[in-house]
Formats: sequence, structure tokens, C-alpha cells
Amino acid sequence: MSRHEPPPERGPLEAYLADIRRIPLLTVEEEQQLARRFLEGDGRAGHQLVTANLRFVVKVAFEYRSWGLRLPDLIQEGNIGLMRAVQKFDPDKKVRLITYAVWWIRAYIQSHILRSWSMVKLGTTQAQRKLFFSLARSRRELDRIQGGSDGIDALAHSLSVKPSEVAEMSARLERRDQSLDQPLDDDGTATRGDRLATDTPSAHDALAAAEQRQRLGAGVQAALALLDPRERFIVEQRMMAEAPMSLRELGDHFGFSRERARQLELRAAEKLRSQLAGLAAEAA
Repeated sequence: MSRHEPPPERGPLEAYLADIRRIPLLTVEEEQQLARRFLEGDGRAGHQLVTANLRFVVKVAFEYRSWGLRLPDLIQEGNIGLMRAVQKFDPDKKVRLITYAVWWIRAYIQSHILRSWSMVKLGTTQAQRKLFFSLARSRRELDRIQGGSDGIDALAHSLSVKPSEVAEMSARLERRDQSLDQPLDDDGTATRGDRLATDTPSAHDALAAAEQRQRLGAGVQAALALLDPRERFIVEQRMMAEAPMSLRELGDHFGFSRERARQLELRAAEKLRSQLAGLAAEAA
């Protein structure tokens, strides 16, 4: 490198790692003092506790690089877990902060991985969360699973979960999300979404249904035309009205009894049934 050539520029991640390496670590006594000051409301003490342990977050985040997510995102989630641990830390427990915080750091990183792994929500139960990370760390066990049920049973027993849960999570880990807009061929004319079944009727089915409704409507009108005016009035008021009349109201309207109104209704319904029988058979 030439004497006058400037050093290569560092990326944001490299610059961040270099910065946190320069932050001195805390002794046990310093950590205890800062933790007690933070409990008393000293926010600067809490900030110092966090910054002094940022390098440990990076170390934990590196363990999850194989999941294919951006390392800065993993570090950011781990930092949130570290801050949460500082808020919960009890210096009287006689344990170092990072020993306690590592569980919070892992929890936040793992939660981020679960949210990012699939649009379909994973890890909704404790067994699923355990399986998600245990299976991913045991690739040799996954190879055994492919060979039959013995591997599934053994892994389920070691993790204290059901074999069906192991098989389900194994399948979900192997199948990642795929875009419905992804082309199926080089031409790009067909996509995965084109292959999905749909409940929407085709244009042909919609046209056939419209024609069928039209024939049925015409048939009903033709059948009603065969009734006498009194029968037609009864059908319209008893079967087709939004607020049907009662038999007593029909009797009062025509000046006969409720029973007579019921008999006329039955007769009119029978006429309609016989006239519409052919249309019903056609529709079926």
C-alpha cells in the first residue's frame, strides 16, 4: 500500500465491532456498583452496563449466522435482550450480568428468527420453539428422520415431545416460503399463483349459473300465472313477502276462516310444486 494511499473504508458492521472492542470490560466490583446505582434510578449507570457487554451480544449472534439472516439484525435483537436483562438484573444474586443476560439475548434473537423464518407463524407453543432450534442444530438427526420412524421416535423422546410434532416441524423447516409470483418457466408466462385452486367460478360456470337463474325465474313466473288471483295473492303474501301475512290475516282479508285460508295455501303450493317439478329436475 502506498504511503499516501488512504486505508480502505470499513463497513458499518466492521466499524461497530471495532468501536465496541474499545469499550473496557467491567470488574465484578464495578458491575455491582453500577447495577445498584441503576436500581436507584441512575440511567447513565444502566447505559454503562449495556455498553460494557455489547461484545458478548456479538459473540452470541455469531452462533446463529447459519440461519441466513443479516448479522446486524441478529445483533440488534440481542442488544434489546441485553437491555431487558439489565432492567431485570439483581446484583444481590451474586452472579455476573452476562451470565444472566445470555438467556435474554438468546430469547430475543431466537424470537426474531422465528418471526423472520416464515410468513406462516412458527413457534406458537413451547414444544414448537424447542423443536425449531433443536432440529436445526441436529442435522444428523434429520438425516436419520428421513430414513424412517425410528429416528423420529428417538429424537422425540430426547426432546420430550410427541413424534408427530417432530415430523411436522421437520417438514416445515425443509419447506421455505415461495413467492406466488415466481415464474414456473423461462418465459415467465406462468407463475405459481396460476396453479392455485380458487373458489371463484370460471366465466363459463358463471354464465351457466346466470342462464339457470333466468330459466328458473321465468318458470316461477309462468307457474304463478296459472294460479287464480286469490291463490296467487296467498302465495305472494305467505311465501314471497318479506313480512308474511298470517293465516288469520288472510282469512280476514278474503272474509273466510283461518282454516279455509290454510286449505287454499296448501292447494296453491301443490299447484306450484307440480309446475316447477320439471325445472327442479333440470336444475339438478
